[in-house]
Amino acid sequence: MQAVKTSLLGAYGSLAFPLAAAFIALQVIVPTFYAQSTGLSLSQIGLVLLFARLWDMFTDPLIGYLSDRTPAALGKRKSWIICSTPLIAVATWMLFNPGESATPGYLMLWTFVIYVAGTMAIVPMNAWGAELTDDYHERSRVTGVRAAFGLVGTLAALTIPAVLGQSASSDFGASLTLISYLVIVTLVITVAVSSIVVPDNSVVNSPANSIREILSLLKTPTPVRQLLGSFLLNNIGNAIPATLFLLYVTHVMEKPEFAGPLLFLYFVCATVSVPGWLALAKRFGKHQIWSVAMIMACVFFLSTPFLRPDYFWVFVVIVAITGFTSGADLVLPGAIKGDLIEWDALTNGYRRPGIFFALWGTLTKLSFALAIGIAFPLLELTGFDATKEAGAQSPLSLALLYGLPCIGFKIGAIIGMRNYPITETEHARIRDALRANEATGTP
Repeated sequence: MQAVKTSLLGAYGSLAFPLAAAFIALQVIVPTFYAQSTGLSLSQIGLVLLFARLWDMFTDPLIGYLSDRTPAALGKRKSWIICSTPLIAVATWMLFNPGESATPGYLMLWTFVIYVAGTMAIVPMNAWGAELTDDYHERSRVTGVRAAFGLVGTLAALTIPAVLGQSASSDFGASLTLISYLVIVTLVITVAVSSIVVPDNSVVNSPANSIREILSLLKTPTPVRQLLGSFLLNNIGNAIPATLFLLYVTHVMEKPEFAGPLLFLYFVCATVSVPGWLALAKRFGKHQIWSVAMIMACVFFLSTPFLRPDYFWVFVVIVAITGFTSGADLVLPGAIKGDLIEWDALTNGYRRPGIFFALWGTLTKLSFALAIGIAFPLLELTGFDATKEAGAQSPLSLALLYGLPCIGFKIGAIIGMRNYPITETEHARIRDALRANEATGTP
């Protein structure tokens, strides 16, 4: 299999930069900003973001289905990304720059718009990447480049609060305004470049009712259900501490001024770890190395519920190591997911990457919505108040919610990936069988 050209990889992967910048701010900064600066309660914010995300359970499969059926002459994937661009730009500005009296309805509207528009970009983008190659290891390279651009976008967004000297105790207003400019400008540039440079002429073969057919894969034991189940559990495990990170640094570690640098450290470690995880996966297998990374994260998260300000240096080490393990989460599951396209083609006779990646996107968004919808209301039930100064209340409930659910969900994901059947050898067999079928005209 010929390697994908570096120029194509760069143009394609650059799409992840503005999307990552927008959604890391939405996930990490926006909930805390709205809680501290708009008068909305933790429960209101959590429930609004949860309900907005739940819509993606309908829009993701729909957009994946429509993307698969878009005429190639229009650009099966790129046409959707182009159409999403103005929606993402407007929603980013409105969501990141609310007035002080923003209502739950305001937050719901613009969160809904950015999620739908993000789906219009992310689902076709991921399917587009899987269609650039069908090679087991080259697909990891494509996913790795996309993840690297996404991590750089994440770092760029998180650098802005650090440069402005804002911490978890600040209102983040100026930071979100600058992040808005960053997202909008880079989104226009990267969409234009990728649309011109990257080919989009793949062939998709879908059943008449692709959504119903794909859901049938989840009713019986299949590699699809096995991977999606573990991916959802692991993502929830990652999303809960990510959502609570700023609050944890402020109220448990009592070091709000270090929130920005710690986030930066986390994502730097994730970025530099990507080549290492790809090398290990090439030698030992993608799903095996992903499980190793999840085990490492569990081990280092064990102490987080019990840390106090005197052990801040321990938390710095935990942030670095778990950032390192998150590099595997960003690269390997996506590469494993791409291999399911050939499995589906051989097993069921269909090539439908759009709908596969739509389900993936749905679970990604659902995991973060569940994290906010679970963590924020539970915190409020325990009497925790995000507006109080550090040291003014017991941080025990926050510390427990930050660490323990992460471990539990990741253990479930590790168990779920046991005996995953699509190894490098099996994938090679599947590709050989598909080529033999094509040579003989067998469907």
